[in-house]
Amino acid sequence: MIFEIISTGLLISACLAIFLDEAIYSVSALACTFFFTSLLYLLNDAIYVAIFQFAVAVGTLAILFLSGEMLSTKSENKPSVNKLLILIFAGALISIPTILLSISNPSIVGSGIAFEEALWDLRGMDVVFQGLVLLTVALGTAIILYEKKRRA
Repeated sequence: MIFEIISTGLLISACLAIFLDEAIYSVSALACTFFFTSLLYLLNDAIYVAIFQFAVAVGTLAILFLSGEMLSTKSENKPSVNKLLILIFAGALISIPTILLSISNPSIVGSGIAFEEALWDLRGMDVVFQGLVLLTVALGTAIILYEKKRRA
């Protein structure tokens, strides 16, 4: 039951992160998405992956909060409650298969590789690319802030 609740929270926060207009609210929803992802890894006995995901999330969120606060324009209107409820409903609707289907400790079918081993052994390039994306976002934000300071 805990996996279904976490998966539902993960999908709802991902929908909010994508569709909210205000950058700070969107980044806050993304923080919830990263937290739920790390929690799912932790519950599947992939402790090091959960720690790595959490560390990458903290760096990413720091960069996004900084760039969102410094570079985005402030809108005067508050997010509407109707839009927020529609997004939460859409995330909950997407998570219905997760609730109805049985989730167990996954393993690679037929190979006997455990979930935590598959994350490190079979998805090494994914982890490297995730780090490169974070580095690219940090460098891009630094360049934009430097140019903005230079013009001012």
